[in-house]
Amino acid sequence: AFELPPPGEATDATRIANEEFGAGLPLADPGDFQDARKGFLASIEGGIIKDEAGNVVWDQSRFSFLDQPAPPTANPSLWRQAQLNAIHGLFEVTDGVYQLRGYDLAVMTLIRGQTGWIVVDPLLTKETSKAAFALAMERLGDAPIKAVLFTHSHSDHFGGVRGIISDEDLTSGKVRLIAPDGFADAAISENVLAGNYMARRAIFQFGNDLPASPAGVIDSGIGKTLSTGAIGFMAPTETVKETGETLTIDGVDFVFINAPNTEAPAEFMFYLPQKKALCTAELATSTMHNILTLRGAKVRDALSWSKHIDEALEMFGGDAEVVFASHTWPKWGNEKIHTYLEHQRDLYRYIHDQTLRLANQGETLHEIAADVPEASFMRQDFSTRGYYGTLNHNVKATYQRYFGWWDGNPANLNPYPPVEQARRYVKLAGGADNMIANAIDAYKEGDYRWVATVMNDLVFAEPENQKAKDILASAYEQLGFQSESSIWRNYYLSGAKELRDGVSKRDITQLASPDFVKAIPTPEFFDAMAVRVNPAKAGSGMTINFVFTDTNEKI
Repeated sequence: AFELPPPGEATDATRIANEEFGAGLPLADPGDFQDARKGFLASIEGGIIKDEAGNVVWDQSRFSFLDQPAPPTANPSLWRQAQLNAIHGLFEVTDGVYQLRGYDLAVMTLIRGQTGWIVVDPLLTKETSKAAFALAMERLGDAPIKAVLFTHSHSDHFGGVRGIISDEDLTSGKVRLIAPDGFADAAISENVLAGNYMARRAIFQFGNDLPASPAGVIDSGIGKTLSTGAIGFMAPTETVKETGETLTIDGVDFVFINAPNTEAPAEFMFYLPQKKALCTAELATSTMHNILTLRGAKVRDALSWSKHIDEALEMFGGDAEVVFASHTWPKWGNEKIHTYLEHQRDLYRYIHDQTLRLANQGETLHEIAADVPEASFMRQDFSTRGYYGTLNHNVKATYQRYFGWWDGNPANLNPYPPVEQARRYVKLAGGADNMIANAIDAYKEGDYRWVATVMNDLVFAEPENQKAKDILASAYEQLGFQSESSIWRNYYLSGAKELRDGVSKRDITQLASPDFVKAIPTPEFFDAMAVRVNPAKAGSGMTINFVFTDTNEKI
């Protein structure tokens, strides 16, 4: 009789697949590890950060198992990236520029000014931001914060701002808060209308409900995972609108590249000419990024993304001696920087151009994703590997940007919804037992993608069929163990956990920060109310005019 492996155990097929995958990559190359450790000054003992009530909001020690060689339950390339992202502490990037890495999903950068500190991207939560900054002050010497920069409109780069400055710091003029044009609108709108659904998908993407273990969450590609403290928001006092715009902040010169509608709707990069240091924000990091993140978002523009990286290369590539970002670790040396930025630029251009080339030849979304091979440089340059985004789903996202959800096949124009279609497939297959037998045969062959396809239909048709759920969970788990992408792994393993243990009960409405709610413009607040109206339960139709005397607004 066929028996599934115990949860958390890799099959022989998975072990062999991971061994073969690793054999095709230069995993022994020490260069990234040297860069990730360069300039180390100090670390938070144990890597644990707590909130005021004593609750742990960040625990880097959970990942101590990563000091071992890659197990059969993890893709060896992802394991290597996870080891790199586990290196934490305060690091000197160049004279007067420091980074705090490994204390949240993102990286905080500190730039020493003439009279104080300029902070770039103060992490996701108040607690991690406060603790990381305290570590820096203890090692580098205390000085006031003169300015804070938000490179873009994703909360892992601004949510911790209240850990280092207050509203009074801004209103008094003591601290400048600088962000790209459109920052506030972009930061708020992403969380208001679709926040609940995005929150659930983010829980799967980052593996929030998974244990940190060789068979659980090991990384998030661009960092370890999300901290669990308080997320805040502050509106900027200044915005950068144009590429080439310059600011002198506490004696330090900044030259900006405005890069909207790339990795975020509002984003900038900057160059420090006095230090020959380029900050690429999140446009260029040590991984392939997402053209469409699995948590859900508006699809991004791979072509624009590529062109803005090229702009940075053209403007500053001749002079830069170090490049750093808001995730992962820096790279030093002009020649190395050139190669890195060229590959990052070419990566997103390749995704864009090959998707359109094959689409114009008549291929559909899933066919293109299967047919676009890795670019030659991706086999040697780990910074272009799919630890976060993947070539597969980035191609699909680019297709979606140009052509939408439909592939042009009339059969796919109005298919049955999942449950109705699944019931028909079960009937076609001659019943659940036949489908299970087919799935078991595929499982024995290591064809977990087909197992997932067949058992997904059966679970939709018969949601109480525990045998089908167990087989589907095991297939998801093996697919997760083989995934080079951290977020594919986390999604597969989270799906397996939910099939086995049931849906995790949590009030995701509590994820809405009071700062966000207060910052919602009045028209958007009404938009948010509108998407909560159930027309089937609505009462009488009426027209109401709202007049807000304190803000002089009429809705």
